[in-house]
Amino acid sequence: MIGVCFEDIGKVQIRELADPVIESPGDAIVKVSTAGLCGSDLHPFLGREVGLDNGTVMGHEFVGEVVAIGDEVQQITTGTRVCAPFTTNCGHCYFCEAGLTSRCTTGQLFGWRQNQAGLHGGQAGLVRVPHADGTLMQIPNGMDDETALLLGDNLSTGRFAADMAGVSKRGAFGVIGCGTVGLLAIQAARQLGAEQIFAVDPCGPRLKLAESLGAVTFASAEQAMIQTGIHTHGRGLDGVMELVGLPEAQRLAYELVKPGGTLSVIGCHCTPDFAFSPADAYDKNLTYRTGRCPARHYMDLLTSSPQISGTDVSWCITHHFPAADAIEAYRVFSNREDGCIKAVLHFD
Repeated sequence: MIGVCFEDIGKVQIRELADPVIESPGDAIVKVSTAGLCGSDLHPFLGREVGLDNGTVMGHEFVGEVVAIGDEVQQITTGTRVCAPFTTNCGHCYFCEAGLTSRCTTGQLFGWRQNQAGLHGGQAGLVRVPHADGTLMQIPNGMDDETALLLGDNLSTGRFAADMAGVSKRGAFGVIGCGTVGLLAIQAARQLGAEQIFAVDPCGPRLKLAESLGAVTFASAEQAMIQTGIHTHGRGLDGVMELVGLPEAQRLAYELVKPGGTLSVIGCHCTPDFAFSPADAYDKNLTYRTGRCPARHYMDLLTSSPQISGTDVSWCITHHFPAADAIEAYRVFSNREDGCIKAVLHFD
């Protein structure tokens, strides 16, 4: 099979790899049809996060068909069309049963291997999935591959961001960073009833999409500070969703939120320093909420909700590439070329 492997900062390579095999009786092997490129993939690719082993298969967003299962797999059968969250989940530990599936005691992140330990990712012809019963979801009838792909990460994380921000029909809310997750957070906030949503991003095509989803948009922090102040009569925003993971975005979120407001931080911060101090948070009566989305829990929540059946997410995926063109896909996606919002690889 072929796989898209991390080589070095700014470099991935398409390699011929040995097919994965069942290593544990709870494993399944999935033949990948579509795999996504995520902003999180850019952390090691751009050198923001270090430690990823050379040769690691990239990616944690994939859909496909189960082609083999271990002896203890009971809920998933071969031939089943499935999607997966970005982490494996046993489904029965304390955290899985509490809905915090992203903190499963034996869970692992797809596409992260360090010191020869960890899991290869989903940007390959085949992927091994530990804890198959707890991790994989059978794709509902009528759901296309692209929606299922987004369900396992971006769609779930966007809703998680809105939930953590306390989005409701009352109040004004902000989104910093209008990549795929930020845009889906705007859509989730609308579905939860928010009438005032303000979005900040320097990228013009992203702002156009944010506007089409009902947000008031700003290309700069300065514009956002002035205009949200006017809209809220100087009070500030009730909740701000920060989806960038950089200090300047964190500081802007702090400046925009009202005293007593909530920051919902989805952006993965790879530096040790905060852009504001504990004293700053204290002086603002700030609620700071962050963490990895329990995507497997949200996959169940969203597919059982009537909102998902009517959700159009086709606009999210702007670029499609055959797997053989993965190097070009990373170049376009990382540079936001040609209005790229999200890119996917097709292995069929």
